Amino acid sequence: MNGINGHTPEGKYITLISNDGFEYVVLREATEISPVLRTMLRSPFSEARTGRCHFPEIRAAVLEKVAEYFHYWFQNKDKDDVPDMIIPVEICLELLMAADFLGLDAKPEPTDREVNRGDNLAMIAARME
Repeated sequence: MNGINGHTPEGKYITLISNDGFEYVVLREATEISPVLRTMLRSPFSEARTGRCHFPEIRAAVLEKVAEYFHYWFQNKDKDDVPDMIIPVEICLELLMAADFLGLDAKPEPTDREVNRGDNLAMIAARME
């Protein structure tokens, strides 16, 4: 495999890196819900070349929950009865800010192929506050 740490622009996985150096490997297809990540990974930015996305403004506990949400969304995107995601109250505000930054704070248009049902991360976190 080419690229840094086995990641290629077309690789199946990407790595999200928190401000405190923790790394989360996420299925690339699961991150397509984020317009920010989608743009980063389809552009001439270094993230597209390496498959590694650094988030200097997001700490590990919050980025871990974002990574968990990407997989939660991906696993449940075609289901009608989706279980609630558990979010610790102490990270709700930071999670809302991360969701806003990543474009996860609004439901996509109904015509978007990525999502047509279910709550977005910001809605889930807001209910927990």
